[in-house]
Amino acid sequence: MKTQYLWAAAVTAAAPAFLAASATPAFAHHPMGGTTPETVAAGLLSGIGHPIIGIDHLAFVIAVGLAVAFTGNRFLTPLAFVAATIAGCLVQVAGTALPVAEIVIAASIVALGILVLSGRPKGSAILIGLFAVAGLFHGWAYGESIVGAESAPLLAYLVGFAAIQYALALAAGYVALRVWHSTGPSAIQPRLAGALIAGIGVAFLVENLEALILA
Repeated sequence: MKTQYLWAAAVTAAAPAFLAASATPAFAHHPMGGTTPETVAAGLLSGIGHPIIGIDHLAFVIAVGLAVAFTGNRFLTPLAFVAATIAGCLVQVAGTALPVAEIVIAASIVALGILVLSGRPKGSAILIGLFAVAGLFHGWAYGESIVGAESAPLLAYLVGFAAIQYALALAAGYVALRVWHSTGPSAIQPRLAGALIAGIGVAFLVENLEALILA
């Protein structure tokens, strides 16, 4: 047990270095290079790309899949997060600001990473509540890429990022169950993944807190 905690601590500590190594222009939050999608195809590709190239969003979606992998609703519960991201995106498009969104997003990554790292079973109600709140803010951040777009590219964007998030969450659960052959949330592989995700969240949280303090 002590060895597991040592490994988890090491992975968590290494996450900021991993994040720094990945900090290239390819990891910006705008899949289309900052331009607003003007066609259905561009909207769809932008929606698919956004949760992948944003490492903070990707980390959370993977954590969603790991958190629900050992519950009885691993196919349905992630839909709470997906639905909330759609709502959050529409809030952004409507021109409504959410306070300290980047800090909330980073904190949500830390929280879910720690839940996965804990290795303890989670109730669906707790996870749905966390997914709903976090999804609203993640989706609001997604919406920055599509503000000003026509209705057709916007709809395609929503379809794209909803589909890729659900697929990524299911894939993470599949890896935990079928590739790692984990028998429960206390298995070492998903817990180490949770540690890495929590570390990524800490790195983003510190970065955004510094920006807020120094602003």
